Amino acid sequence: MKVIGRKDKIDLPELELFDIEAKIDTGAYGCALHCCQTKEVLHKEKRVLSFQVLDPEHPEFEGKVFYAANYSSKSVKNSSGGSENRYTIDTEVIVFGKKRTLKFSLTDRSEMRYPILLGRKFLTKHYLVDVQLKDLSFKQKNNRK
Repeated sequence: MKVIGRKDKIDLPELELFDIEAKIDTGAYGCALHCCQTKEVLHKEKRVLSFQVLDPEHPEFEGKVFYAANYSSKSVKNSSGGSENRYTIDTEVIVFGKKRTLKFSLTDRSEMRYPILLGRKFLTKHYLVDVQLKDLSFKQKNNRK
């Protein structure tokens, strides 16, 4: 298994996010992505999920609207212990130069330090976490350039 630190910068190419900060959280089960304006809409005569990644206050916010035809909804326990209904999508993530498709719940993380949270489902069978380290994948990526 590869060692990963307490945070890293990752890529989500399908959502046009590159070198975006992610918190590695062994206490969380799934993965979460900071989004706004998340709603079901009709797009090209199909019911789809519409959302924007990040929010207008985030320095990397571009305001682009994304559409996901394959999405679901589930109840998730949030960090304050309450349950909330969240939409989930599958998207590619690149960490240590390897692509994986992960399920992300879309939520408002504006009060959190990092726009992305990667939990145990991401870590299991792939990574060991060393909380003294950070940005290992990002550093590896930049050393290849």
